[in-house]
Amino acid sequence: MLAMPSVTLACPDTGRQNRLAAQLADMIPGAATIRVSFSDPTQTWPHLHAIAKDEAGKTMELSRTTARVAGRWILRVWPDADWTRPHTFDLVDASLTRSDLVAAGRGC
Repeated sequence: MLAMPSVTLACPDTGRQNRLAAQLADMIPGAATIRVSFSDPTQTWPHLHAIAKDEAGKTMELSRTTARVAGRWILRVWPDADWTRPHTFDLVDASLTRSDLVAAGRGC
């Protein structure tokens, strides 16, 4: 059997990330960032949890479905990220950063 070329890109697919940012901005008007983690405070087991914040950093109310869909879409664009840690997706520049590094003032 012949070897198939790898479909893994050397550089991240920024077009896909930008499309996701545009889709999420349309789905959640006014959102600037979305924090995704597996530590939902209302669950006793690991469970996908997403929180949207506006430009002022104020938490926005999301329906359970919207939060879950946004979180899943972000997970699918970055499947190789370390999801044992929370991450923040910035809708303005379509970048994903580990949330604990953002809080410490360091970029990822």
